[in-house]
Amino acid sequence: MAAMKPRTGDGPMEVTKEGRGIIMRVPLEGGGRLVVELTPDEATELKAALEGVVG
Repeated sequence: MAAMKPRTGDGPMEVTKEGRGIIMRVPLEGGGRLVVELTPDEATELKAALEGVVG
């Protein structure tokens, strides 16, 4: 049986490259994490969209 890790929203946002994809882990209020797998093209689109909002 695999070891259980506590699921908390504590900690920084993480982005890692795994294989050909990019994995983004975003902590959520109330605990847990939103985990999103992106292609490099999707990551580029996300970057452009965020820059349009944040500057």
